[in-house]
Amino acid sequence: MKNIIVTSLRKDAGKTSVIVGLAKNASQVMGYLKPFGDRLLYRKKRLWDFDAAVCTAVMGVTESPEAMSIGFDHSKLRFMYDKETTTEKVLEIAKLNSQNKEIMLVESGTDLSRGLSVHLDALSLCDYLNGELLVILSGTNDQICDDAYALKKIMDSSQVKLGGVIVNKVQDKEDFKTVYQEHFVALDLPLLGIIPFTESLTRPTMKFLADLFFAKVLAGEKDLSNTIKGVVVGAMSADAVLRVQRFKKEAKLVITSGDRSDMILAALDTKAAGIILTNNILPPPNIIARASAVGVPILLVAQDTFQAAKKVDNLVSLLSKDDLSKIDRLQELIREHVKIVDLFA
Repeated sequence: MKNIIVTSLRKDAGKTSVIVGLAKNASQVMGYLKPFGDRLLYRKKRLWDFDAAVCTAVMGVTESPEAMSIGFDHSKLRFMYDKETTTEKVLEIAKLNSQNKEIMLVESGTDLSRGLSVHLDALSLCDYLNGELLVILSGTNDQICDDAYALKKIMDSSQVKLGGVIVNKVQDKEDFKTVYQEHFVALDLPLLGIIPFTESLTRPTMKFLADLFFAKVLAGEKDLSNTIKGVVVGAMSADAVLRVQRFKKEAKLVITSGDRSDMILAALDTKAAGIILTNNILPPPNIIARASAVGVPILLVAQDTFQAAKKVDNLVSLLSKDDLSKIDRLQELIREHVKIVDLFA
């Protein structure tokens, strides 16, 4: 069995998305592991990693996401394990999750060094599992080039085998190949693929926001798959906001207080993707009924409008198991732009 440890040098490089795309294109039986969970998800009185939940569903494996991570917190892991017992625990959960699998995709924490102080960084995982490293690089072109040189130094000073590098979210693939690909050749880094930036993959859904806010869904539960293309904060009057050009666009998210019936109705009339109502203020029942009729989800949250808007502004859209169109698009991107055979050989 082959163990591939997937990591990156920067946060939000797209490791999970690449893993999903690889798994959807693989002819072999795939398994998944994430020893150091860093996207905590609480469901049904159990803790597991958000990425593990997504990959478990997409790969169709029977193992529980709960069994794919050792822990989430540095202080707790330091208290419970030393290097020897960490190694034993990683091997234990790897054995549990790899039964009848041909390839295991093992996801590291946020980046290459995440978990280093608790012996769960990507290089340590390679060592424990006798695996090879798959590195996802992302950022501006110059950042990617810098990271390639950093990766070369790291690999030269370690005993880990580098299975390959995938460059993700590139704005202009042909330009990148022309200017930067020669650096990978000079560094002797096996470049398996260059994946172009795809805007649709960065757009969150209302379901993702419902999970993010632990929101109560008041209306439009069947339409939580609606994709958000813009955000409008409803702080002005409805008459004024209707004169704002971006409010007239469809597929927007409107954030406003639950007592702003005029703003909510304006959002419904202009076909919003969804509405977040703040301060736990419920709107009148007729508005909730109308939202359900026109297919606009309404989420009720405890935060005030400023806090909710700030949280949305800072969010990174994570892939969900329900994002079927995104999963299909990832499958296409990996098939078209990555040398899968070279990685899984």
